[in-house]
Amino acid sequence: MNIAALREQITRAHQHETETGQLKQQLDTQLPHLHPSIQLPENDAKGALVRFVTAYIEQVPELLEAANEVAREAGIESQIKPVLKIAEEYFLQPPQIMNGHVGLDCLLDEAYLAHRLVEEVNDLYIKHFQQPLIPLDTTVANLIAHQLIGEEFANQLDEVVHHSVDEMLNEESFALESVEQYRDKLSSPDTGAAWKRWPCLSRQLGVGLELDQPA
Repeated sequence: MNIAALREQITRAHQHETETGQLKQQLDTQLPHLHPSIQLPENDAKGALVRFVTAYIEQVPELLEAANEVAREAGIESQIKPVLKIAEEYFLQPPQIMNGHVGLDCLLDEAYLAHRLVEEVNDLYIKHFQQPLIPLDTTVANLIAHQLIGEEFANQLDEVVHHSVDEMLNEESFALESVEQYRDKLSSPDTGAAWKRWPCLSRQLGVGLELDQPA
């Protein structure tokens, strides 16, 4: 995993934002049109969104690094690392549909791909092991990011994610002896301990989603 390159790219995007204010301008135009289900603090709505986007992006390298470490310790690195490498490549070599995107708003798209990929892998793990590989609740954060990116383009990114998961993980991936050994490890308190520091990202940043709100 080339985590240093991911962090360097995020640093460059921050520099671009400092010079251009592109993300803040974009959020300014989006704020009045956000879905009413997105709950923001009244006194600092734009600030909360900027902090959310920044943290959502900055979490990706650490998330991928930690996921790779847990997969290695669990003896399933050979199954998981190729999927994590796809998420890494979303940052370092974005898919063609992102051509021309620069700055933090571009990295929001790439971070969405990486987070959604991890979410899909988690769903597979829940299906096979009754608990996630990574107990990080990104569902609400991903829904908010989906809104910020825009329905049409975010749906295209979801298709990229689904294709990647279908290519890399299948039923045979979960039928290996190492996976069976990992299944036994899942009940160990040591496995869960490594993830205690991952709270719900959106709640941590004061951005919520009220799913009962009318459209």
